[in-house]
Amino acid sequence: MKSLAVSFFAFLFLSLAPSSAHEFYFGADLSFANEMDDCGVVYRENGQPKDLFALFKEHGANIARVRIWTDGNPTKYSNLADVERSLKRIKAAGMTASLDFHYSDWWADGGKQTIPAAWAKIKNPHKLAKVLYRYTYDTLIALDKAGVMPDIVQPGNEINHEILDKGRWRSGAIDWKRNALLLNAAIKAIRDAGRRSSTRPKVMIQIAQPENVLPWFAAAVKAGVTDFDMIGISYYPKWSMDSLRGLGRTINILRNRYPNVDVTVVETAYPWTTGQDSGLAKDNVTPGYPATPQGQKDFLVDLTQTVIANGGVGVLTWAPDWIPSQCTKGPARGVDWEVMTFFGPNGEVLPGIDFMRHKYNWPVNVTFRFRGAAPQHGQAFYLWGDFFGDPDFLAFPVRREGDELVYKTTIMPGTYIRFQLFGDKTMTEPLLSGPKLSEGAVSETVPDHDTIYDFDVKTPVR
Repeated sequence: MKSLAVSFFAFLFLSLAPSSAHEFYFGADLSFANEMDDCGVVYRENGQPKDLFALFKEHGANIARVRIWTDGNPTKYSNLADVERSLKRIKAAGMTASLDFHYSDWWADGGKQTIPAAWAKIKNPHKLAKVLYRYTYDTLIALDKAGVMPDIVQPGNEINHEILDKGRWRSGAIDWKRNALLLNAAIKAIRDAGRRSSTRPKVMIQIAQPENVLPWFAAAVKAGVTDFDMIGISYYPKWSMDSLRGLGRTINILRNRYPNVDVTVVETAYPWTTGQDSGLAKDNVTPGYPATPQGQKDFLVDLTQTVIANGGVGVLTWAPDWIPSQCTKGPARGVDWEVMTFFGPNGEVLPGIDFMRHKYNWPVNVTFRFRGAAPQHGQAFYLWGDFFGDPDFLAFPVRREGDELVYKTTIMPGTYIRFQLFGDKTMTEPLLSGPKLSEGAVSETVPDHDTIYDFDVKTPVR
């Protein structure tokens, strides 16, 4: 492609009408809601009792998630009947409903994925995949018949390692042949159930802690796990090596590396007090954010702003309603989790809940548009930009829309960016030149409105 000599033709800022509202998920995992109600917990605002789901909706929530355990679950909660009850409350409150399959009789998380006892003797992975498919499909069809098909479904909770495993993770590599077989069976069940319903759930895959997300998805895609709509990240300072900045960098890389996938922080929490010498609270305290009601809110506001600035689409807190009650004892009792909730003494709501109503700064839509010369059949032009932040994927293919090549993204206003178009992925043939070019790249500062960077890429006369 050395024959292509390209000149910079035009660089235009086109002011577009800003959207009046931003699509963003604000919410929480409220899997304990029914248990808390049954155990006599009363949530209050200004001393007045409030329904939990109505309270969250009034404070800006538009989504709620619930988990489901398999039939060996030792409690009467997080089973099919309890989930149906919760989903009815979520939908009645006018919120998006998300369902989190744990594929375990009890907790499954980033440290353990324990196969249900009833499935433990199934050693053939193909037979296990069929059982997993049937369980997932039947559960969703049952919920659909009850009128509560969830809008988002997770095939597993914090599946950092192999699903349906023997318990706490052992050292060693993931068996991706087995893992991909099982995950794809679960995803197919979600898709097939959705085809039977007026609601077609989106598929979200959740990984715990941002430092684990990029390598997991790189391996998953390589193994053939590609049919998902959303990536969910758990972020807890206690268990993560990343700062908020590191979290933002991961989100930015993900949304560019997987452009058709939405990225959310689907679990997070922060303490509002250290309680009675709570180790959980003290371990979660981050410099600059004291364990106070205001410190909790400030952390969640800054986390959410980080997610927004880097192109994420949601933040959900985990179990902000799990406070002490007359019957939260035994295996279901949380260890000091009340210090991480949104409710203080006597169930009074805390200011942290209002992170969902904060006035955030939003990115603007930025479109790179190239006319004229086009890549040869089967090839592509590649856009490099320092705003991608991806050390492994340095340039991304530019898609054809009609007679133009277009790349769309969002960037925060005031960001100084540098970018260049290349004739191939090796980045050996820069195609942009002109007065805005400096050290091999075009430089600009993103304005405070939606913008199109418009170029004419011409093939010279030989």
